[in-house]
Amino acid sequence: MEISDTTPAFRTLQQRRLDAEHSLQNVFSEVLAGAGHAGYASAEPLESDEPLPTQIQEAWDGWFQLELQGRYRTTEAPRELGKQYGDLIQNAYENGGYVAPKAYLSSLSKDEMAVVQGIHHLANPIQVDSLSEEGAMNLLIPPAAQVDMNRDGLTQSGAAWGLRFPDSTTPTPVAQAFEAATEGMDWGERGLYELQMKLPTLLANFHVDESGAFAYQVEPGDPRFVNPMADPEYSYVDYADSYLGYLEAFKSRIDPIQYANGKAFWTDFQNELIANTAS
Repeated sequence: MEISDTTPAFRTLQQRRLDAEHSLQNVFSEVLAGAGHAGYASAEPLESDEPLPTQIQEAWDGWFQLELQGRYRTTEAPRELGKQYGDLIQNAYENGGYVAPKAYLSSLSKDEMAVVQGIHHLANPIQVDSLSEEGAMNLLIPPAAQVDMNRDGLTQSGAAWGLRFPDSTTPTPVAQAFEAATEGMDWGERGLYELQMKLPTLLANFHVDESGAFAYQVEPGDPRFVNPMADPEYSYVDYADSYLGYLEAFKSRIDPIQYANGKAFWTDFQNELIANTAS
């Protein structure tokens, strides 16, 4: 048998992690759809004929096993924690947890709540009554598949807000373009571009006075918090163009390697996005 670099056995750890993330997102998008909620905009239909509980378990196990050397490498007794959380999300699916997440969380024992806290690396014990619907829901969803239910550009897990890109609201062509443009990057470099992609939302909530000095910041959860990326007219192509313009304007002040890497990423992202949109 001829073996090529595209043979699955030769997939990098990053590629395997992305595959596992996609699998979780696909499965939990189906779970959420059944409960009347939106999942990932970029999720693909499930191809397997296996019962959904089986697919939940398989997707969770596949992702968690890879994260034993990543997210959970310093966790005490991680395999037991993973098994307990796997049992818990199965139970949540079978008992209406994704229809009424706060009610389901309130029904859990102290030990079960500790499992949820451990999986999501939450510093403080969970106070269910104070959680938003999104914050509660995402405690019952593995970290890689959590959703931005209110489309504010942030993904809330428990009481904490997090940034991610692509997130559950990112259109498929954009998600595909980003992953193509970041292929082969280490997680630190990819994380830099994830942050840059979310800058429009972050900067839209910083306000200055008439002199241009910082005046105040609108915090997540405030009704005044805005997410320009949720606007149907928002253009990722235009944003890439503006970032390329920024790099050219400040080229003399930017480290040459940082400039070259940034220009390569934003050019690749824009080209991939145009190609995906045209296809």
